[in-house]
Amino acid sequence: MKKHKSLVLTVLMSSSLILAACGTDQSNTAAPENKEPQQEQAAQEEKVTTGNYYFTANEGGSINKIDAATNEVVETITVDGAVHNVQVSPDGKIVGATLVPGMGHGEEGNDESAEHNDEHAEAADDHGDSGADAGHSEGMNGLALFYDAQTNALIKEVQVGNHPAHIVFTSNGQYALVTNNEDNNVSVIDINTFTVTNTVETGKGPHGFRISADDKFAYIANMGEDTVSVINLESFTEEKKIQVGPTPVTTGVTSDGKTLVTTLNSENNLAIVDLSTDQVTKVEVGVGPAQVYIQADNKFAFVANQGTAESPSTSITKVDLDSKTAVATIETGKGAHGVVVSPDNKYVYVTNMFENTVSVIDNEQNKVIQTIDVGEIPNGISIMP
Repeated sequence: MKKHKSLVLTVLMSSSLILAACGTDQSNTAAPENKEPQQEQAAQEEKVTTGNYYFTANEGGSINKIDAATNEVVETITVDGAVHNVQVSPDGKIVGATLVPGMGHGEEGNDESAEHNDEHAEAADDHGDSGADAGHSEGMNGLALFYDAQTNALIKEVQVGNHPAHIVFTSNGQYALVTNNEDNNVSVIDINTFTVTNTVETGKGPHGFRISADDKFAYIANMGEDTVSVINLESFTEEKKIQVGPTPVTTGVTSDGKTLVTTLNSENNLAIVDLSTDQVTKVEVGVGPAQVYIQADNKFAFVANQGTAESPSTSITKVDLDSKTAVATIETGKGAHGVVVSPDNKYVYVTNMFENTVSVIDNEQNKVIQTIDVGEIPNGISIMP
């Protein structure tokens, strides 16, 4: 395993927030020449804070905030380290992100993208030795960062485990969970206090995951083995493991809690699991699948095919979950990695790691309608609910 390898770690949401700028009526007290600037300032504040956004986690050391109406980057938050994953809270008020300190920025970030990719190649050979010897953070624990989704201000940074991968909020907004890839566990963060209240053991190399809509279970893809850990969120224990196939990277679960999906990076498959029996059906997708996302009505799952740095894939695969078949292959940019679907199922957004862009896909036409430049090595992506 390489020393500076970082798992192509892989958890993503949306919300319409309307914050009207408020002020006192000064029509009888303020001079006319002062009223217009005040109104103009209020209008500017409303323009900044109102709207739907999606966010990208950039390994090169930043988070991009993108207006979903215009597909324009409206804010870039810079950090000292590699931002691997990002997610918006269910109420749309908080943006959570995972950070490996001291990584990213400039050429270091470019090297990092290649090593993310090498990690997947190695994982295909040895079932993803999750990097006990990876040494990315040189013994430093990683961080979970929490930002105000409207003002972009940092609310809190919370120390978690070694090499944090994905962050996901429970649907009730009470907790955020973070997978610690090199510690083989999950940190449970209480959002009311921003403190770690539980640490739950998982399989080897925990990475991407999703939480059931009823908040009862988290399904953790263990990249270092062939399993998905099922975490009971009432007892905060690993209830069981489901064997799915080599190198699972991320998971998704339908809103009815009946079907689990996970990408199998070294097999180029999507595993579809009947959660009543744990029976697995595999669907062939593109080369080097990374993230997967299930649209709101549970009809389709979208798989981002990353490939390798030397031979990047340039597509996502659209899988019909009823028929368990691939129904479309949609061309994207190089190294498709993160994927999320708009709440109305009209658009699919994909981060392209090896060309620093996001592809905006029309879900009905199955084609890219816009490409957006973002920060270096875009990884995770999340949209407001």
